[in-house]
Amino acid sequence: MTRLKADDVNQIAARLTKYDVELISKTGCNLKSIAARAANRDLSTISVAQSKIAVIPITGGQGIIGGFTEAVAGILDHLGFDTFITTSYDIAGIAEAILHGAEILFAADDDKFIAFNLRTGAIADNSEATGQGYVTALNQMCCGLTEKHVLVIGAGAVGRGAAGLIVKLGGLVSIYDIDVTASRALVDELRRQGYPAKLETDLDYALSKHLVIVDASPAENVIRPAYITERTIIAAPGVPLGVPAEQCGKHFAQILHDPLQIGVATMCFLVI
Repeated sequence: MTRLKADDVNQIAARLTKYDVELISKTGCNLKSIAARAANRDLSTISVAQSKIAVIPITGGQGIIGGFTEAVAGILDHLGFDTFITTSYDIAGIAEAILHGAEILFAADDDKFIAFNLRTGAIADNSEATGQGYVTALNQMCCGLTEKHVLVIGAGAVGRGAAGLIVKLGGLVSIYDIDVTASRALVDELRRQGYPAKLETDLDYALSKHLVIVDASPAENVIRPAYITERTIIAAPGVPLGVPAEQCGKHFAQILHDPLQIGVATMCFLVI
């Protein structure tokens, strides 16, 4: 999991209403709807206010990222859940959450960010949920992915989650990773499941052949301006954003990127 910085998250809660407007303009859906679709949940059957969620600060590794727990709680509040941040950290925070009646726990360290339902035992990993949530949004942006060629950059956990849903939605997926062993392993995994998948070893060539891209890599400016046209659609869950800053304004309606929102929302609906 990429370690976020305080600057990545400290404005998230304050911008959620605006973020929803932007998301609707790009996908036709708000954050709650995207997350529910990604988790195959029917919003009409869910009473979000009845689910109490605790966000627990974790001090392990490099420590707590300033504003991270507040951003996570803000997203869950925005979705309508009864959310609180524990005043205690780590194990003491878990005990506090249970004592105060939390049903779902959110917690992250340097290596893992999960949501866990204490009642059902359901667990969601942020990386996989982020990949699924972004592909759900991409499916909306593309008016369906059936028979569309989609390039996934990055064969880590986010890329695997994305690729797995792309093929289930009927997309034709190609995989590129700077580590060819990782991309080949993902291609082989998809093929064993009966899905066609293509291995890409030359990123420039792959970008030149694809208009639909999922950037799940942790590299900056991995997608050069020459490969971004008026027809290109990019879902970019990777942090930092792999699209040059000047292209984000020029192609705003075609690029979907956020540091936390879609992943957190999808995690919640996967475990509720």
